Amino acid sequence: MSGLVVRKTFAQIEETRLVAGRTDDQGPLRKVAVCAVVKNPYAGRGYVADLSEIVEASKEIGTWLGEEAVRLLGGTPQSYGKGGVVGTDGEQEHINAAVTSTFGNALRDAIGGGKAWITSVTKAAASDVTIDIPLAFKDEIWVRSHYDAITVHIPDAPHPDELVVIAAVANRGRINARVGGMTVAEATSAQTSGASS
Repeated sequence: MSGLVVRKTFAQIEETRLVAGRTDDQGPLRKVAVCAVVKNPYAGRGYVADLSEIVEASKEIGTWLGEEAVRLLGGTPQSYGKGGVVGTDGEQEHINAAVTSTFGNALRDAIGGGKAWITSVTKAAASDVTIDIPLAFKDEIWVRSHYDAITVHIPDAPHPDELVVIAAVANRGRINARVGGMTVAEATSAQTSGASS
């Protein structure tokens, strides 16, 4: 895949049916995170100005992660997010290079589109790390009901010379969301009327 050596891939699926003992009329909340563990070509090299090798390779990774996330979700995503972890022989900028707009645009295309910017988080850490990948509605960032996250546990990565690149999707917003703000219907209507004017 993509010129970066992939050691392994794995996925995490979480499905919530009840919150505070009840649900709403929108069905279970299903979240999926898909991870690619790849060799970091800049690990142990000190400061390197040009990180384009990772940026360019991230397009293919974004496509694969997005397609796999949709397959495991079993439906059309409403929310998405991205992020990752760099091992201790690298620097945080290396994993940031793996999730730039090159990766994000490929991820959008793979899941069937999205108009909003993709929420993101990165960090440096040793193996057996957890990271919270933020989620938000894919077509309008101001839909509060979809502000969420999926906690990903990475038991055997990153090794010091690796990156873990992560894409996440969800099929809906939080169960029993009730803090106001723009609804999915309002966001969709605004985009439809804006497109027709």
